[in-house]
Amino acid sequence: MINLFNQILSYNNFLGNPIKSYFIALVSFFLIIICLRVFKKLLIKKIIKIADRKQIDFLNLLVKIINFINLPFYILFSLYISFQFLNLPIITNKFILYSLIILTAYYFIKAGQEIIDYGAEKVIKIQKRKEEGEFDPSIVYLFSKALKVLLWILVIITTLQALGYNITALVAGLGIGGVAIAFALQGILSDIFASFSIYFDRPFQIGDYIVVGDDSGTVKNIGIKSTRMLTLKGEELIISNKQLTEARIHNYKKMKKRRNTFTLGVVYNTPTEKLRKIPLIIKGVIEKFELVELDRVHFEKFGEFSLNFEIVYYLNSADYKQHMDIQEEINLQIKEGFEKENIEFAYPTQKIFLNK
Repeated sequence: MINLFNQILSYNNFLGNPIKSYFIALVSFFLIIICLRVFKKLLIKKIIKIADRKQIDFLNLLVKIINFINLPFYILFSLYISFQFLNLPIITNKFILYSLIILTAYYFIKAGQEIIDYGAEKVIKIQKRKEEGEFDPSIVYLFSKALKVLLWILVIITTLQALGYNITALVAGLGIGGVAIAFALQGILSDIFASFSIYFDRPFQIGDYIVVGDDSGTVKNIGIKSTRMLTLKGEELIISNKQLTEARIHNYKKMKKRRNTFTLGVVYNTPTEKLRKIPLIIKGVIEKFELVELDRVHFEKFGEFSLNFEIVYYLNSADYKQHMDIQEEINLQIKEGFEKENIEFAYPTQKIFLNK
């Protein structure tokens, strides 16, 4: 019986291979599949155990990536290894090898996309914590999409090279095509790159009150191509990102305190004694406000029709409405103080002298 089995295995007339080679290839095929599946299960089990113990969420992503590798890969890989024991046509081996390369490239792209999405979500969560929920994630999503496109291009070029294609002409063609597309989309691309500049440089953020040239408003959204602002009049103002990166921007949200300077004038016939009281009156009014720091009060100059005083103070708040409320109250209290001292505010007047 054993001799008969050995004779069958040594039979050498089936497609140019002995039966023994087919038997070894068949055993290798199933053995490799079993080993790969067992190794996958053991690896995943080990990773999950470590992830639960050390609370590393990236390991959960690694498990998800490993789960992408399933039966088609096992079959192709096992066929490629087992076919090495057989003398088969070159085209058969090439077909299996090329199929395995393409499938591996597909898995690599899926894994790369998952890693990019994981990184993008991490960045968004970190920035939202830093900016208390006001962070606009559109730039991060744009950047992740750009990375995915780059990943596809690199994997496709690498795969074609592995398949034996000459990619020199292809790369040159892509370069020429890329230049042509860049010229055609020059305006759009400049806005997109400007959005990256705004994201990384952070000249302003959502919620900031900014002034750009003659326009001003609160930033509501920073998009891929443009930024949207809500003006004080209530309308939405849309400005391209390129214009914003080229303009001088005043960001009032960034200032710690606001400097305010104003002047007032009294009539020329105000006695000197009362002129000396004016700085004391103004100082007494301004020092009542906790958020206000008085810098100076000076009799500045002799005007055309008034004696002018200049007042400078600092408000320890960037809130414009609060600034105007305090300025209003200061003005009212100064007027009350002047009325008590019978100090008269000046207004434009002219005197005409006639000689008889």
